[in-house]
Amino acid sequence: MSAEPPRPPLDDLMMAMDVVDTLRHDEAIAIKELAGEERDKALIERLREIYVSQGIEVPDRILREGVEGLKENRFLYTPPAAGFSRSLALVYVRRHVWGKWAAVTFAGLVAAFIAWQVLVVAPAERRAEELRIELSETLPADLQAARERIDALAVDEKVRLDALIIAEDGARAAAAGDAATARKALADLKALEAELAAVFEVRIVSRPDTPTGLTRIPDANPDTENFYLVVEAVAPDGSVLPRQITSEEDGRASMVSIWGQRVAPQTFERVRQDKQDDGIVQDKVLGRKERGRLTPDWAMPVQDGAITKW
Repeated sequence: MSAEPPRPPLDDLMMAMDVVDTLRHDEAIAIKELAGEERDKALIERLREIYVSQGIEVPDRILREGVEGLKENRFLYTPPAAGFSRSLALVYVRRHVWGKWAAVTFAGLVAAFIAWQVLVVAPAERRAEELRIELSETLPADLQAARERIDALAVDEKVRLDALIIAEDGARAAAAGDAATARKALADLKALEAELAAVFEVRIVSRPDTPTGLTRIPDANPDTENFYLVVEAVAPDGSVLPRQITSEEDGRASMVSIWGQRVAPQTFERVRQDKQDDGIVQDKVLGRKERGRLTPDWAMPVQDGAITKW
């Protein structure tokens, strides 16, 4: 087996590279008009003169190798052709640049995802679960309990029947997912329960700053005169209870502490004479509202209708 030819010394290689570089950058020695051996000789001669002028002694062998290297494009860097492999290499080389941006972007996406889960998804899921429990458990149980309390309170069977209808309507609404209607039914039952539990006297007001009675001529019937006594609801402890009263003059319901209760003419006259004697209404209890009832038991003849302004 023949031995491999010895590699040229490193100094010779470096010198040959320098020769090629000199040939490439010195336009004066790029003699394109000459061809073949004449061109090579001219280049070698010109290179010898350049190195001699720099005090450098370069063997002709090295000069010839430099000329040959120039013709063969040796020592010339040729970038690789574009392609997938080159793109991957460029990505890898620049990983310290895009890696930082990728890390920042990834961290931002993770933070946004966590914030979305914590601030949007989790509360929405919690509200949905709370609504499910309210519709399937809380509201049906509360409706049933309210109806049972009304059954125990009410004296009138019609009131119990009304409460049953409201409770059943609310339960059906809850089963259908209609939370607003179910909640309204529960609120109505609670209001009915509170009204049944209330105990008070309807007392005729007899104060210097407030009229005790008044009359009205309705616009719809000018030939008729309506009579009203100004009253208030007084609890057993002496406190005045606000009442929701619907005015027959405009049909508006409002929460008031005093109102005008429409009464029979003879009731109005009786109270007028009572106050006329000494300026004080002695018999001032117009009616009593007992526990378990929705309307007072009237001590004097009254009529349907009330007013809230005068």
